[in-house]
Order: sequence, then C-alpha cells, then structure tokens
Amino acid sequence: MRHLQPLLHDLVPLIAAPTTALCGADGQIRPAGVQGVFHADRRVLSAAVLRLDDREPEPIGWAAAGPGAARFVSVARWLGDQIADPTVRVVRTRRVRPGSIDEEIEVASTATGPVTTTVTVETASDLAPIEAVRAGRPGPSAPGAITVRVEPIRTWAVTLAPGESTVLRWSATVDDPGAVMLPGPRGAFAAPAVRAHDRRLARLVARSVDDLAALRLTTAIDDGDTFLGAGVPWYLTLFGRDSLWTARMMLPLGTELALGTLRALARRQGTRVDPETGEAPGKIMHELRRSDVSPAHRLPAAYYGTIDATLLWISLLHDAWRWGLASSSVAELLSPLEAALGWLAEHADPDGDGFLEYRDETGRGLANQGWKDSGDAVRFHDGRTAAAPIALAEVQGYAYRAALDAAALLEAFGRPGGARWRSWAAAMATRFRGAFWVSEGRYPALALDRDKRPVDSLTSNAGHLLGTGLLTAAEEARVAAALAAPAMSGGYGLRTMSSADRGFAPLSYHCGSIWPHDTAIVAAGLARGGFAADALALFDGLLTAAEAFDFRLPELYGGDARTDLSRPVPYPAACHPQAWSAAAAILMIQAWLGLDPDVPNGVVRLGPLPGAPVVDGLRIAGQAVSFDGETLTGLPKGLRLD
Repeated sequence: MRHLQPLLHDLVPLIAAPTTALCGADGQIRPAGVQGVFHADRRVLSAAVLRLDDREPEPIGWAAAGPGAARFVSVARWLGDQIADPTVRVVRTRRVRPGSIDEEIEVASTATGPVTTTVTVETASDLAPIEAVRAGRPGPSAPGAITVRVEPIRTWAVTLAPGESTVLRWSATVDDPGAVMLPGPRGAFAAPAVRAHDRRLARLVARSVDDLAALRLTTAIDDGDTFLGAGVPWYLTLFGRDSLWTARMMLPLGTELALGTLRALARRQGTRVDPETGEAPGKIMHELRRSDVSPAHRLPAAYYGTIDATLLWISLLHDAWRWGLASSSVAELLSPLEAALGWLAEHADPDGDGFLEYRDETGRGLANQGWKDSGDAVRFHDGRTAAAPIALAEVQGYAYRAALDAAALLEAFGRPGGARWRSWAAAMATRFRGAFWVSEGRYPALALDRDKRPVDSLTSNAGHLLGTGLLTAAEEARVAAALAAPAMSGGYGLRTMSSADRGFAPLSYHCGSIWPHDTAIVAAGLARGGFAADALALFDGLLTAAEAFDFRLPELYGGDARTDLSRPVPYPAACHPQAWSAAAAILMIQAWLGLDPDVPNGVVRLGPLPGAPVVDGLRIAGQAVSFDGETLTGLPKGLRLD
C-alpha cells in the first residue's frame, strides 16, 4: 500500500506556538489525515467530534475570532420547528494557547417550542510524531513522557425554551517535559499601519503580522531569545534558513527578532565534523527536533544539512547592524561570525574548485541542501536530474555577499581579516562569471553538477543573485529580462522554474510552483536594481494570490498561467501560515519604499517605487519612523536621509 502525505490546503489552522490545531471548515477534528491538535511535534489530540443526538450538525461557515481562535457555525435542522429556516444553531468557539485548547459550544434555539437534545464531544489522542503523520502512516504512539488531560467523552443533556441558548465548555491541556520548543513571548508584533491605493496590501500586512506573532518560539537554553518557527504544521521549530530569512525580512519592524534568531543559532553552531548529522565547525544548523521522536523523523534531531544557513547568518548579523542593532549585541556575536567564516574557508568547498557545494554522504539526509531541497529540484533544461555534488547559483551569491558583509563587520569592530574576505569575494565573482552563464549568456545556470557542467534550466534561483553585488549592472539586466518573460512571470508571482523547461509542472514543489518568499526576494532585488515595472508586476501577483487565500499567503501555490486560471490553485500540502511567506509582506513594503538604512554610517536611503504606500510604525535603530508618501519622518537623531 502506498502511503501519501496528507493534504492540508483546505484545513483551518489555529496557532499559539508550539501548539497548533488543524480541523476542517466544519470545525470537526476527525481521526484522518493531518487533522488534530499538535504540540511540539506530537499530535496530542487526533479527534474532537461534536454531535447532537449522535448526529453531526451541518456546517454553514466559520470566521477567525482573534489570535489563535475561530468560530464555527452549524445548524441542527432535525431539531426545532419543521420549517425551511433552521431554528437550532450551534456556534463552536475554539481557542488555542500554548499547551492547551478550549472550546465554548453555544446551542441556541429560535424555535416556537422547547428543544431537547444530547450534546457530546468525543476526543482521542494518538500521540503520533509529526513526521509519522506527514508520511501518512502514524501507526502507534511514540514513547516519551507526555500527558494529555481531557475527558474522552463529554456529554450534556440540554433543554432550551423558545429563544433560549446555553454555553457548554470543554478543554484539553498538555504536560510535555520532553518538548524542545517552548512558547515565545505572547502578544502582537508592533505592526505597521499601511495606507495604499491597493487596499489588498494593508490586509495582507495585518494578517501576516498576526500570523508571525503566533509563530514565536524559544527553548529552555535560549534565555528568552525568540525566533520564529518556520511553518504549520510540519516545520514549527527552529530552522536555520527559514528562521534567518524571516528575521531578515522582518528587520523593518525592529532588530529584536534578528538578535534572538542569531543568538539561538549561534548557541548551536557546529563544533566538530560529523557526516551523520552534517555538522562541521562553524556551521549553522538546518533544523532542530525533539530527540524522543527522532526514530520517526528521517533526519537526526539536530541536523546541519544546509549549504546556505551559515552564509545567511552572517548577512543577517550585518543587516541587523545596519538597521541599528546595538554595537554591544553585534560584538558578542563576532566570535561566532569568525567561526562561520572558518566553515566557509575550510569546509564549504570540499573539492577545492572555488565554489560551495554539497553532497549527502550518508544517503539518509537531504539530497539537496539549498532552499529547494526536494530530491528532484536540480534539473537540466531537458528534465534530467543533476548528480551531486551540487554547486547552486544562488549559494555562490550568498557567499559573495556574506564575505563582503563579514569584511565590513570585521573592519568596523577592529578585527583582522577584512581584506582577505574582500579579495575572496572578488575572486568568487570572477569564477562565477566564467562558469555559470548559459544560453548565450542570457541567464546563470541553476547549478553546476558533479562534472562541473552548468545545469541549464531557467529558475528563480538566478533572481536571488540580484542585489548581492555578484553581478554587474549589465548582467543584472539580463537576469531581469529572463525572469520577466511570461515563462517565468506569467503566473501569480515568480515561478520556481520556467514553463519552457522540460521539468516544469505547475504543482511541482520546486519545479514550477510559486513561493511567496521567493517571489518577494527576487522582487526586492529587481527594485534595488532599478527594474521597477518588473518588481511591481511581481508585487501584484502576490497581492492577487493573497486575496485568493484570504490574505494568508501559503508556503507555495500552483504556477499556472494567469491567462489559464482566474485565481491561483492551492498546492494541496502547503503549510499555512508559513513564516517566510508571511514575512514577504514586510519585505514587499521595504522594497516598495526603497528603504535602506545604514545606521553605523548615519545614513538612511530612500527610493520609493510608483504607488508606494504610506506607512507608519516602521523602526530604525529602535525608533518608530513613518513614510508619508514623499519622505521619512521621525528619524533618530544623528541619521540623515540620502
């Protein structure tokens, strides 16, 4: 029997990290698929089914009811007056908090006579590990000391007079001493107020910031430092790449999240060479899971199989410094910075060809270790899968940028090595220019394969090079032209792979679908390079998709052409919310404003694109600033606008 990953695109998620509830639009949590209440990578409730007189009420709608809460409305048409209009209504209000779930069930009657019914809520708990659920084969519960306090069946006898209602309550709580992930501080992020001609933008930002607040996590060893879990339900944990990109996109709202993310990952920085986990000295980890479910998880509990997280850590530290992170906080992270540079110098290029590459030596880890980490993500134009070791194009750009960012930090803080890393970056640019350009120089290859052949498909990876400095202005123009063509930008955002490539499929995870964070990163690069029309076209694609998904951008969605479908098709197993998809809304604002602070040098640059929104409540160097449609107001003392 073939076991398939359960679909979740149409489920309703309620989040208060590290706890999540996933149910159908009817409010029922059924013992099927990925429905359930999850806490720190365990399914603590696998069912919570409401019945009246042993019958399920008929759902008619649901709506959000604040952070981590929703109301589900249904009717019991067999009760009450025997007329066309339903006269017995059931409103189920569910709230999720870290480690608990509770419900209020209001049964209301507008019938002309008394109504009597028996209400039951039947629950079950299978304690299945999240990875077993994801594999579509939960099987027996995992070992570990975890206690779920809930009555298996709650029963209420209800009699309602005409016009009367009653409220019933039940709850479940979790005691999980083995949990690695703990709730971050509660409350909302300081969300910016957005006013734009396109009203979709304000709605997307508001929904995204609420979701990001719900994803905050910490651990017992992190002393309150906060980071964001990558996404619901599969990735609600510390992820190197995802958590770093999200914190970087969120810098316009302050540097606190960046600092917490940097510290949490620095505490777990690699110290030894271990092929089983992918660890190496100075390397930043890929993901962290609980050890008592690792047999169900195909990767080690602490896994380092990522080629780009170390580079992104360096650049986040640099960018946070430029946004006003205190010098004392930067200084405490200079030793981890130097360790990260040690990894770049000694471990990132195992064959010594001058490019960063990866290979899973164990056969049990990730075959691909860039952000497109599915097994078939690196494919030639004719559809063939490239053989490892793989040197990804965007990783070389990240490395170039990280080397220059590190040099700036080392020089500013009086540490040696700046000149070395500037020279390293210049040599990387020369090597890249000679090895990666394909199709008569129209765009960079996706990667180099084990034989150093360019993997000649046109993908969104090339767009991540924009703004890194690796490309000349003329080269950036060629990349922009390639990405703006309908084969790449003809959907609701930027396709991960051109529709002209043999491997393209609209619902391929990494070979044709559209990822909001990917689109936003490339759009921001286009905006910085002066390609305003192309950037704005991608913004419009994201906003149109956001409206279709009730302003909660999912992890990814289909790459179908706008000319074929009037709205984007969901990717059926997409996580939602997903941290970097939500944070894409903040990066969009920054790129639209052309906002580029350089606090250490006392300068803030501004270059708004046409139609830029009015925004209040962005933060530079800890102080709220506003864009009034023309200029920035409220800049901290000592900063000037350039």
